[in-house]
Amino acid sequence: MQQGLTIERIERRLTTPRAAGVAGVLFALLFGASLILLRLAMPETPLGQVAWTQQQVKSVTLATTLAPFAGITFLWFLGVIRDRLGDLEDRFFATVLSGSGLLFVAMIFVASALAASTISTLQSVTVGQSSEMVLFTRALMYQMLNIYAIRMAGVFMISLGTVWMRTRVMPLPLAIATLAIALMLLTIISFSLWIVLVFPAWVFTISVYVLSQALRRPADNPRTVL
Repeated sequence: MQQGLTIERIERRLTTPRAAGVAGVLFALLFGASLILLRLAMPETPLGQVAWTQQQVKSVTLATTLAPFAGITFLWFLGVIRDRLGDLEDRFFATVLSGSGLLFVAMIFVASALAASTISTLQSVTVGQSSEMVLFTRALMYQMLNIYAIRMAGVFMISLGTVWMRTRVMPLPLAIATLAIALMLLTIISFSLWIVLVFPAWVFTISVYVLSQALRRPADNPRTVL
């Protein structure tokens, strides 16, 4: 082989695909639809009596089907948010952010499993009224969503809003609004499933902004290394 022969190779840094920004939008739609279906099929209070109809059973079944996909898309959303921070990410806030996000996903999975268990329990009920086991699993589901999952969502938003305030990666009004909504989620004590909808609405807003910014940026050009 000739000495001094140069071999040209192309290197491209692995970056988050622009389409990943759609993950937050998909999460908001899937999780929001799941919550609405649950709320329309179940009473406002955890121990409220309800005469189950076939349509209500179908609504809860569809809600529990959508929930796993909502959790998966939220993990993608979490990845997009961390990628946007890049080297500015602090280890402490990164740990809190990732931990609260993963706990949120785990809790909505558990809540969905409890809702599915409610439907399974109904198969053994001869009358259309709620049995004690149905009431127990439904109350546990409400607790999981409205107390624990939504609190983890609030912690997720507080850590993210704090990072945004310090790094100015996101506009200041969005960071302030994030902190304000997070405090509301942490302090409000209610079993209403409508309140939980605040979180997917926030994710939808942030995702639309991130996606619009990503579409405006030119694609990364490959580096030529000799």
